[in-house]
Amino acid sequence: MSAYDSRRLTIAREEEENDHLKTFILKGEGHTLGNALRTLILKNPDVVFCGYTIPHPSENKLHLRIETRTMSAAEALREGLRQLQDVCDHILTTFETAVADYKSAKMET
Repeated sequence: MSAYDSRRLTIAREEEENDHLKTFILKGEGHTLGNALRTLILKNPDVVFCGYTIPHPSENKLHLRIETRTMSAAEALREGLRQLQDVCDHILTTFETAVADYKSAKMET
């Protein structure tokens, strides 16, 4: 396996010269990450278009296309990933707090 084959994130070659229009290929990812990222990235007012596709069910990869006005598509992806991390951290904290509250209430009864 070459170094290129082992990377989890690559950029489709057809658009290397345009920083505002990129297709990112994420290996080992599917609809769960694709839909969450698309939703968050589209909330950015600088993003004109964001969509994803799974090219074929037997291929374990996600194509995420981003088009922006002024910022680079890569920066829009980074921002979306940061926001998704924040959302996941919040969900985890809320869940852990709810479990701890449930366990403490159950021990009191």
